[in-house]
Amino acid sequence: MSSPNSHPSLSRGLVFLLAVGAGLGVASLYYSQPMLGVLGADIHASAETLGWIPTLTQLGYAFGILMLAPLGDRYDRKRIILVKAAVLALALLLAGASPTIGLLLAASFAIGLSATLAQDIVPAAAHLAPADQRGKIVGTVMTGLLLGILLSRVVSGFVAEQFGWRMMFAAAAVSIVALGAALWRGLPRFEPTTRLAYSALLGSLLTLWRQHPGLRRAATAQGLLSLGFSAFWSTLAVMLHDAPFHLGAGAAGAFGLAGAAGALAAPLAGRVADTRGPLAVASLGAGLTMVSFAAMIFLPFLPTHAALWLIGGAAVGFDLGIQTSLIAHQSIVYGIDPAARSRLNAILMTGVFIGMAAGGALGSLALAHWGWTGVTLTAAGAAAAALALRLWPASNRNGEASRYAA
Repeated sequence: MSSPNSHPSLSRGLVFLLAVGAGLGVASLYYSQPMLGVLGADIHASAETLGWIPTLTQLGYAFGILMLAPLGDRYDRKRIILVKAAVLALALLLAGASPTIGLLLAASFAIGLSATLAQDIVPAAAHLAPADQRGKIVGTVMTGLLLGILLSRVVSGFVAEQFGWRMMFAAAAVSIVALGAALWRGLPRFEPTTRLAYSALLGSLLTLWRQHPGLRRAATAQGLLSLGFSAFWSTLAVMLHDAPFHLGAGAAGAFGLAGAAGALAAPLAGRVADTRGPLAVASLGAGLTMVSFAAMIFLPFLPTHAALWLIGGAAVGFDLGIQTSLIAHQSIVYGIDPAARSRLNAILMTGVFIGMAAGGALGSLALAHWGWTGVTLTAAGAAAAALALRLWPASNRNGEASRYAA
C-alpha cells in the first residue's frame, strides 16, 4: 500500500493500462447510440422510448460521479475499480440479452452507474504519478478516455451492422472482463486517505467547495467551456440539415472526428502544465475555445463549401482548447489536497456535467430564436466568461498556492 504522498513506480505499461481502462469504461456509455434504430426494430420499441436508453445511461453516469466517485478516498481505489468492472460487465451482458425495453432501460442505468470506473482510474493515475509528471500522466490517461468516447460509436455501428446489436454488448462485456483481470494483476492497492462515514464523505464535498477557491474556479470555468461545447454539438445536426447545407446526420457525425485532435493533444497539454503551470495552460485553452467559437460568426457570409471548412476548423480548435483546459484544471484540483482527489474529481466533473446539460438547453433555445448566430454567440460568450474567470487576478488574495493559483 502507499500513502497519499508517496509515488510508487509507475511503468509505461501501467500508464497504458490505465489509459485503456479509462477508454473502455467511458466507451460503454456510447455503444448504444448508433444502434438505436436496429435495436428498436428488434425489440419493437418506439422512437420516444428508445430515447431513454442514452438518457438513462448518462443519468446513471452523473449519479455515479456524484454519489460513488467520492468513495475512492474512503476505500481501496483498486477494489472499487474491480467491483465496478464486474458490475459493468454484468450490466452489458444484461443489455445484450434483454428481451424487452424495460429490462434494457434498467441495464442502461446500471451501465452508466458502473462506467464511472473511468472516473476512479483518472485519480488513481494522479495519485501514482510523481508531482512533476502528474500533468503528463493524467493527460495520457485522458487520451485513452477521449479516444474511448470518439471511437465507441464507430466500433458499435460497425459491429451492430455486421453481427447485430446484441453481439456488440457481449463483446463489450468481454472487453471489460479482460480489463478487470489486467487491472487485478497490474494495479497496486491504494490506502484510504480518510475514515469519514459515507454521509460525512458526501457532506465534505460542500466543505471542499467552500474551502478551495481554486476548485470553484476550475469547476466553474470548465463548466462554462462545456456549456459552449454542448450548445454547438446539440444543434449542429439541425443546422446542417437546413439550407444551405442540406446534409444528413452522417455529416454531423463526421465532424466529431475533430475530437481526435483534442485526444492526441492531451499528453502535450499535460507536459506543458507540468513545466509552465496549469493556470497558463487553462487560460490558453479557454482563449483558443473562445476564438474558435467566435470565428463561426462569419458562417452566414461564406459560400457553402467555405462554411463547412470553417465549421471543421473551428471544431478542431475548440475541441483542442476544451480538452487542454480540462487537463490543466485536473492538474489544479489534484494538487489541492492529495487526500481528497476522488472527491475533488467528482466536483470538477459535476461542473462539467452541469455545463453540458445547460448547453444543450441553451443551444436549442438560441437556435430556435436567433438561428446559428445565436448559438455561436452563446458558445463564444460562455468561453469568454471562462477565460475572464481564469485571468481574473484575485487568486493570491484567496490564499491559493502559487503553483495551482486559479
